[in-house]
Amino acid sequence: MRYAFAVIADVHGNTWALQAVLADIARRGIQQTVNLGDSVYGSLDPRGTADRLMQEGIPSLCGNQDRIVYAPPAAVMGSADHDFVTRELTEAHLDWLRGQPPTSTFGEVFCCHGTPASDETYLLEEVTPYGVRLRDPRAILELLDGVTQPVVVCGHSHVPHAVRLPSGQLVVNPGSVGIPAYDHDEPYPHVMEAGSPHARYAVLRQEPGGWQVEHVAVPYPWGEAAAVARRNGREDRARWIATGRAIP
Repeated sequence: MRYAFAVIADVHGNTWALQAVLADIARRGIQQTVNLGDSVYGSLDPRGTADRLMQEGIPSLCGNQDRIVYAPPAAVMGSADHDFVTRELTEAHLDWLRGQPPTSTFGEVFCCHGTPASDETYLLEEVTPYGVRLRDPRAILELLDGVTQPVVVCGHSHVPHAVRLPSGQLVVNPGSVGIPAYDHDEPYPHVMEAGSPHARYAVLRQEPGGWQVEHVAVPYPWGEAAAVARRNGREDRARWIATGRAIP
């Protein structure tokens, strides 16, 4: 083995899941972790999550729901979720979020939250009027728009994937640490579901024969996290956390 690192994404303030994932990464002896963003936004524990990521010094990207914490659009201003998160965070936490780049590169690995150009676009999935499907490989290459690294890691959709492109590049979504399912209404109503409540991340290893991907699903006290979401008025989010399903 020449090199190994862990990829996490979409923690969404779920400190309970984050702690379990970081403990599993440490148990494996992996020294490097990268966080693909959407770290704190949600009805859970934004302060505890930010504190832990800052304490660990984990390189983190700015996801779309990190950006709306410190630069909220009009539609988000005054919402219960935004008010909750901003009440919990200090100016130091906000400075940490503001300082995160939208993309980064670690050697042969290009990192983004959604696509290189948009933190609100799924890289690997296409949403149609009939549901969600894997995007055509040629369309994925168009969205990568000149990215030449042999490995690309992305988040945003919360669903684990490893996709090989005609270019030979490997694109990996580690899944979500903190929210394994959700529903959304744009561009068409759709759901994303991991199927179980486990906290998810990925391990990438550069082996002599090529890059090896391991998707990891870690148990943790998801009932505790779901109870906090429920107390904070998000019964839907509590269900997503406790079941990994978006539809009751």
